[in-house]
Amino acid sequence: MSATITVDEAQANLKQLIRQLSPGEELIITENLRPVAKLMGEHSNKAKPPRPGPGVCKGEILYMAPDFDAPLEDMKEYME
Repeated sequence: MSATITVDEAQANLKQLIRQLSPGEELIITENLRPVAKLMGEHSNKAKPPRPGPGVCKGEILYMAPDFDAPLEDMKEYME
C-alpha cells in the first residue's frame, strides 16, 4: 500500500515518517501534484552472522614448507 504526501509535509515530519514505515510500504512524495520521490520501508533481511574473531583457525595449518617465504623462481629477475 502506498500513501502520498507533499514535499513540505515530508520535510517537516521526516523522522516520524521513516519510523512509521513498515517493510515494503511506500510513501510517494509530491511537489505541485507531481511525484518527485518515493520513500520505501526497508525489507528486513536476515542478519549476516558476525565475522569470526582472530585465532579461530589456530592450529589448522599442519605443515608449512621451510622455504614458503622464499622468492619464486619467476620473480628472481625482478629482485636483482
